Amino acid sequence: MENRSLKRFVHFSRDGVRRETVYETGRLWTQILCFERNQTMGPVTDPESDAVFTIVAGEAVFLVDGRRKRLEQWSAVLVPAGAEVTVSNASADPLVLLLVAAPPPASRTGSGSAATSV
Repeated sequence: MENRSLKRFVHFSRDGVRRETVYETGRLWTQILCFERNQTMGPVTDPESDAVFTIVAGEAVFLVDGRRKRLEQWSAVLVPAGAEVTVSNASADPLVLLLVAAPPPASRTGSGSAATSV
């Protein structure tokens, strides 16, 4: 069994949303996404991967295929494969998300970068 403290992946950048890969296998991909105030990620999409975003800290606005929802800590959003998603920090406090995607997106980025897919 492999375990990791998610706290070690929480890093923020004024230059944009910070993404840190937690786990990656041939069937699953997880990241921590860290948003400063007024930061946004997206729109992004992946035709093959379902994704679940869980709010670990803060508040977020999700726009999924044109449907908008503001959510608080411990809420989760399912983004089906092929859907377009945009996520914005909805408060003055930092936002931390846990992203789980399966299968791993074909086009993904490593630590600290932006992505064109989920």
